[in-house]
Amino acid sequence: MPMVTVSLSPQQAAGIRAAVDTGGYASSSEVVREALRLWDTARKLADIKADLLDDESVASGGRCVADMFADHEAQRRRSA
Repeated sequence: MPMVTVSLSPQQAAGIRAAVDTGGYASSSEVVREALRLWDTARKLADIKADLLDDESVASGGRCVADMFADHEAQRRRSA
């Protein structure tokens, strides 16, 4: 595996050491690899969410539900 050097805050380093010391992980590398997997998953989910919101925006003519509801309520009040 390629080696990468990163800087961590003392709190982050202590958290990694604690995770290993308590037996949650066999090594600090495992902690970092899991953190990177979670980070990658979060990024992918954010991309999916953005795509879904873009699709909804297009389907509604580029307007959010709150704006459409406000327009509906204004129209209802004018009609009353």
